[in-house]
Amino acid sequence: MRVVFLGNNWVGWQVLSYLVEQGEDVVAAVLHAPGKRTFEEELVGEALREEAQLIGAPDLHAPETLGLLRSLKPDIGVSAMFDYILRKPVLDLFPQGCLNLHPSYLPYNRGQYPNVWSIVDGTPAGVTLHYMAETIDTGDIITQKETPVSPYDTGESLYRRLEEDCLELFKKTWPLIRTGAAPRMPQELDKGTCHRVHDVDAIDPIDLNATYTARDLINRMRARTFPPHSGVYYDVNGERVYVRVQLLREDEL
Repeated sequence: MRVVFLGNNWVGWQVLSYLVEQGEDVVAAVLHAPGKRTFEEELVGEALREEAQLIGAPDLHAPETLGLLRSLKPDIGVSAMFDYILRKPVLDLFPQGCLNLHPSYLPYNRGQYPNVWSIVDGTPAGVTLHYMAETIDTGDIITQKETPVSPYDTGESLYRRLEEDCLELFKKTWPLIRTGAAPRMPQELDKGTCHRVHDVDAIDPIDLNATYTARDLINRMRARTFPPHSGVYYDVNGERVYVRVQLLREDEL
């Protein structure tokens, strides 16, 4: 298949590597803007190994970029941890659609930081492979897997398990996609939850004079424990104090 890859981060790198290993023809790799890329060396290395066109995400909707992508005659798009919205002119380039691998159990936690909100809100955690639509994380679902949330989870530990589950789900499902046998299930868009990047700004400050349940306060602290991110904090005499938690089983003491 002629694939346009769009991605970032460890999951993006692993998905791109898998596509290359499977012998797919990765004709272009769309990467985050310089300075916003993680695992940049690995992603670029895989793309160059395939002699794929390297495209910067900020240029994706430019007329010349659309023309270049159209000339490559892609069959399908594959997005993994890609933080840019795809508009109709890009989505229309792919006869077999554009897939997105999202670390949430859609329709719950559309958007950003699903690992945080599954802990804070108690919503199901998981991973979903779905077709992309113009609105964020609303396209038809191909398949998904629920990821149990442990009482010992922090935002970081849950995120790492979601990464592993993303890759496992993609590898398991790709053979069905390339043969046209993958299912397609509309989302129940009247259900679920959605969060933006700055929604965490409302849960990070702790008011020392406020009343919280112990459950809610601990969940906020553990959900936002993900070094090097700063996480929750409180102010004392004008000084900001940041909080990270360590959660141990009894046999780890």
